[in-house]
Amino acid sequence: MSTEHRSLLMNANRRLGAALVDHNLVKIEDLEKANDRLLEIVATNQPRQSTVLGVLAYEMKVVREEDVLSHLVESEGVGLVDLREYDVSEDLKKGMDRGAAWATWSVPFDQEEDFTFIATAYYLSPAVRNYWEKQFPGPVLWYGTTLESIADFLERAEAEAANTRSPFATKTPATAKAGGTTPPFATPTKATAKPSPSKSVAKAS
Repeated sequence: MSTEHRSLLMNANRRLGAALVDHNLVKIEDLEKANDRLLEIVATNQPRQSTVLGVLAYEMKVVREEDVLSHLVESEGVGLVDLREYDVSEDLKKGMDRGAAWATWSVPFDQEEDFTFIATAYYLSPAVRNYWEKQFPGPVLWYGTTLESIADFLERAEAEAANTRSPFATKTPATAKAGGTTPPFATPTKATAKPSPSKSVAKAS
């Protein structure tokens, strides 16, 4: 992981943790323990495990990812999407900074006119929203999704990129996990219909 991506990852997780506490989704003492655990994981260079939300939800079990997504829908007005049920734009795939996507647990998945659609498990982190909104000239429309949906998409994209570079490479299954270390991420949320930009522009600010 590059120094830039590591800094982005730590800031994204720090701001997410603070937001989870502010919204009474986790306790500060649990967050402190999760932050210590996150530092251990980051040192081992395991992108799929490098998430404070994953530690809180699947190692410590002090919050459910489903409850975080419900909060997004009910309190933030954010829609939900499952990337495994969506045809992601090939142009966005090719131009995607996968290191930044892992660091922020976010994936740009479509563009329509001036609007860019981004799926994220880290919507509550201001650092994540600020980063991606600076990457595109037009408004960003945000959608919540699970950690597993993001991780599976990125692992599949990395396998496809590796096979494109080397036609003799062994194809990695899309759902391959690091042996014994992957948290049991939540059952993916059913994808919702993508609203038209004209109806969603208020959420892009």
